[in-house]
Amino acid sequence: MVTTLLVAVICLALIFDFINGFHDAANSIATIVSTKVLTPFQAVLWAAAFNFLAFFLIKDHKVANTIANTVLEQFITMHVVLAGLVAAITWNLITWWFGIPSSSSHTLIGGFAGAGMTHALYMHVNPMDAINLGPILRIIAFIFLAPIIGMIIGIVINILILHICKNAKPSTAERWFKRLQLVSSGALSFAHGGNDAQKVMGIIYVALVAQKVIIYGAVMPEWIPLACYSAIALGTMSGGWKIVKTMGTKITKVTPLEGVSAETAGAITLFVTERLGIPVSTTHTITGSIIGVGLTKRASAVRWGVTINLVWAWIITIPISAIFAAIVYSIVRYF
Repeated sequence: MVTTLLVAVICLALIFDFINGFHDAANSIATIVSTKVLTPFQAVLWAAAFNFLAFFLIKDHKVANTIANTVLEQFITMHVVLAGLVAAITWNLITWWFGIPSSSSHTLIGGFAGAGMTHALYMHVNPMDAINLGPILRIIAFIFLAPIIGMIIGIVINILILHICKNAKPSTAERWFKRLQLVSSGALSFAHGGNDAQKVMGIIYVALVAQKVIIYGAVMPEWIPLACYSAIALGTMSGGWKIVKTMGTKITKVTPLEGVSAETAGAITLFVTERLGIPVSTTHTITGSIIGVGLTKRASAVRWGVTINLVWAWIITIPISAIFAAIVYSIVRYF
């Protein structure tokens, strides 16, 4: 049965997806903006188009299934989903305001898991019994693995390109790499849409299950991916300029060649993890890739002070989102 609360939860989920878009727009457009390949307006349109293209080409929603299985079915209620979303939106807006490229994915996972654990606590059940520990441990592992994988692939690609183009005229090479950045940023935006929109699909799906609109294990209604890909694309079109500045200039100075290397490395990492059904952070992945291309020049080319601050933001995202969700759930459970 469709209720006002279900409609509110779906709207909040799509709002989160929209915020995810403008929060993470920097991931795919920071380098093409900082290297002046496209203007900011052109860049967000380009990224949004590839975000939405994923709707037509990705039909096996493994990441959405992982998110839906984060909290065990018997502990999923509408209040749990609502509290998780409110917590995720709150932390996303806080990090956006301060220009911190934290993970929207881990914000959502932390909020959902935190609300589920709090619900179990009020039921006088061990909070750990409410969560599916296997998927959550894989997700936590990839907080660290995704940027490392992106960094390694970024180093390898950058070294290969430098070796292949060592005899090219600098002006000719730069012109070609500016063109190639359109391809690499498009691939990264496609991978971002395919990975991140699925996380909200999983949340909407469990909301429908909690409200008994569909049964657990049923095929996901087609309107869910359509709505989620549309929301994230519209969010990307809104930009996220504070984070663009951090990603595009504060970690290391990025040239068109390095932009191609970083974006390609990020896209490859996201494609592989999406196929494995692991909801990794686009933010973490591209940050690791940018650090990787910086390291091919010299270690001092990376601004380690900024990088360490980013890592701390990544580490605290899940626990802080879980705490926010616990507080919100403790309030909304009375309504």
